[in-house]
Parts: sequence; C-alpha cells; structure tokens
Amino acid sequence: MMYLLIPAAGSGRRMGADRNKLLLKLGQRPLLAWTLLAAAASSSIGWIGIIGQPEDWPDFKAILADLKLSLPVELIRGGDTRQQSVYRGLQALPAEAKQVLIHDGARCLATPALFDRCTAALQTSQGLIAAVPVKDTIKVVGSEGLIQDTPDRNQLWAAQTPQGFEVSLLKQAHQQAIEQGWEVTDDAALFERVGLPVSIVEGEETNLKLTTPVDLAIAEFILKSR
Repeated sequence: MMYLLIPAAGSGRRMGADRNKLLLKLGQRPLLAWTLLAAAASSSIGWIGIIGQPEDWPDFKAILADLKLSLPVELIRGGDTRQQSVYRGLQALPAEAKQVLIHDGARCLATPALFDRCTAALQTSQGLIAAVPVKDTIKVVGSEGLIQDTPDRNQLWAAQTPQGFEVSLLKQAHQQAIEQGWEVTDDAALFERVGLPVSIVEGEETNLKLTTPVDLAIAEFILKSR
C-alpha cells in the first residue's frame, strides 16, 4: 500500500482569488476534489494526508464528506512554506509507512495511472519524480537581460508531481535541510543536495499545475475532452 501526502496550502493570489486556490471550482468540483478522486481511483494508494492550514479545514472536510472516499484521509497542519509543510506531513505518516508519494494539490489533472506508475517505479528506486521532456528551447538569462547559455533541450525535463521517496531517507534529507538552512522548491532537490539518486518516471502532458486563470481555462478544456 502506498501513502500519499498532498500539500494543499496554495495561495490564490496569482489566480486572482482571495482564498486557497484548491477551493476554486473546476467544472462542478473544487480543484482539491479532482486531485483526491484521481488518487483514490488508483489501485495502489491506501492512505492520504492533506497538508494545509486549519482555516481551510472546514472546507476540506466538506469536500471529503461530499466525496465519501473509501480510504482513510487525515488533515495535517502545514507550515509557512511548502518545505515546512512536507516536513510536518512526513512526521504525521503512520509508523508503518516505508514509502511515500508527494503530489501537489494544484496538479488536479493527474490520472490514477500516473499514481500507479510512480508507485511501481518506487519499488526499485530510492527517489523519483514524474517529469516530461521539455519541448521549448530554453535560454539562461543573466541579470542584465542578456542570454548567457542555451542548454541542450534533449537533456531537459520539466518536473511534475507525484514525487516518490523512501520515507526514512526523505526524513533524513529534511532534517539535514533544517540544520544547514537549505530552502528548496521540491523534495527531489533535497535528495540531490544530500547525494541521493532521483530517477524519472514519464509524466503526463495534461498534468498541469494550475496557477493562473489561463491554466484554469485549459484544465476545463482537458476535463471536457476526457
């Protein structure tokens, strides 16, 4: 059985909203509901922890009451940053959890097959991330606005979630980050910092992170086409 942590404390600022963006509607459901439904429909996930702020918990509980999921779901108090929230989520995992998937609540279009693919790959990996090859040409730009480099596109992948790890190793990496004062944007970066291997699992082009109103419009289109 796989354990899943969902960081769900996203601000709605860039979405033009005055509340947690995961409470915004996509179709007939809040964004968080779509994420939960996909996770619950996978054949591998048996426990979910939602990491957020207590002021959102009444809304989260209302979503859960409406969905009536068949697997246990716990609400976990988050921190001031994503990194702090995941650290708290790791401490709240059941003692028997040996592996964990971490999936951003704002990536509500991930499919059950992606969760299962990451779960299967984690059986032979210490750490992994879902990712897709970069299609655009990427430019490295300096502080003066001038291009400094054009990396080889064939070596570039766009990171997504789920990201999966051995729980004990990720806890150690987070503890070292606290001691060293490291601040990173995803857990794979912590694995990289401490020299642990992170492998790639083929992600999904439709596994968008919903951040702006344009993203929401694209997500509506994807949902209608499914």
